[in-house]
Amino acid sequence: MRYLSTRGRCEPLSFTEAVATGLAPDGGLYVPESLPDISGSLAQWAKLSYRELCLEFFKLFATDLGEQVLESCIEDAYSRFDHPEIAPLVPLEPGLHVLELFHGPTLAFKDFALQLLGNLYEAQIQRSGNPITVLGATSGDTGAAAIHGLLGKPGVDIFILYPRGGVSPLQERQMTCTGADNVHSIAVRGTFDDAQAALKDVFGDLEFRRRVNLSAVNSINMARVLAQCVYYIYAWLRLPEQEREQVTFIVPTGNFGNVLAGWWTRKMGLPVHGFRIATNQNDILYRLFTTGRYEMEPVRPSSAPSMDIQVASNFERFLYFHEKGDPGRVRDILQQFRETGSYHFGGFDRDVFSASRADDAMIRERIREVHRRYGYLLDPHTACGFEDLPREGTRIVLGTAHPAKFPDVIEGATGVHPTAPALEALKKRTPRSHNLDPDPKAIETFILSHITESCP
Repeated sequence: MRYLSTRGRCEPLSFTEAVATGLAPDGGLYVPESLPDISGSLAQWAKLSYRELCLEFFKLFATDLGEQVLESCIEDAYSRFDHPEIAPLVPLEPGLHVLELFHGPTLAFKDFALQLLGNLYEAQIQRSGNPITVLGATSGDTGAAAIHGLLGKPGVDIFILYPRGGVSPLQERQMTCTGADNVHSIAVRGTFDDAQAALKDVFGDLEFRRRVNLSAVNSINMARVLAQCVYYIYAWLRLPEQEREQVTFIVPTGNFGNVLAGWWTRKMGLPVHGFRIATNQNDILYRLFTTGRYEMEPVRPSSAPSMDIQVASNFERFLYFHEKGDPGRVRDILQQFRETGSYHFGGFDRDVFSASRADDAMIRERIREVHRRYGYLLDPHTACGFEDLPREGTRIVLGTAHPAKFPDVIEGATGVHPTAPALEALKKRTPRSHNLDPDPKAIETFILSHITESCP
């Protein structure tokens, strides 16, 4: 299996090369050269545990990585989840389920990809003997999950950019209270989009990138999207037979990576009816899939901060497939979007994609309503998925974070103050972070002054 850039101006890479590279040298994102057909494997996969399913799925993509190494990476990645099913499917009523994706070390769905990616990086260092520098930008959960996937690993320095004042207090503590010498948390003045733009500029400096052996931990790294594909397959296989017809996944999303993973599984043959893209008041994806117009607006801080995004980086991967693998079209569309801040699309499959939006008042009401009706607590991001639910078929809402990460919002809506032992322990630790402008040169200077050279 080879991996191509969405912009088509660099050589194809193997799986391990694409993971190590992260962002393609031409600024594009790596995608599989082709998506395999998994439809004939589903009956056999139905009997597998989550770890076993993940291994079988990744064997289709990581064709240059030994099966023993891959199995070891997967086994270790999911050993720190606190639920035996890893991704339990919780029924609220017939035909309505929550797929709980918050049983990992940082209590958010990003752990599924980043625990595994951290192990893939570690295996890479052991093979090559070369240290790596990992750079990421986060609107909340990605940074904490990335840090905890690489915490204390020899040969790795990790630098995470996040918008100062733009993440929840507990999300920030998860990033800044680790005490690990290889973790560097950077509070950027501005929005997540500012941080992500600076990150892409740093990756665009190819000389600096080679100098520090830079790799990406954002969902621009292809391995993250592939890891997220697994829980869609797992959830569908856990449904009762009579509920497998007309399944819609409702996906709270800001950066498009989570819903892209689900859409890829459909293209591989998973019989999913459709996907509902659930946004908060920063609703660029809602507007795109209801009007066809992809148009930036100012970011408005919300009670679901991980979705406070206007430039969805993984949309470029969707665009590549939508344009039938034509990198020239991808480049032209992105150029127009950069120049004008807007682009109008036609031809989206409305039978596959639908969208909803929820402002802060709607989020509080959905949290209150679901708790009253089912006795179930939602975090603010998952609550967006309960706004305007599809009325027909089987509905699976992705539970993206533990409610204890947002206690003030939950308590304000329900009167219940959710807690989690791992988060309570953070309150006793001293945060450590650095303040920078979203300036690529300032970020490069900071990295050079804090990087280590040690490697096992």
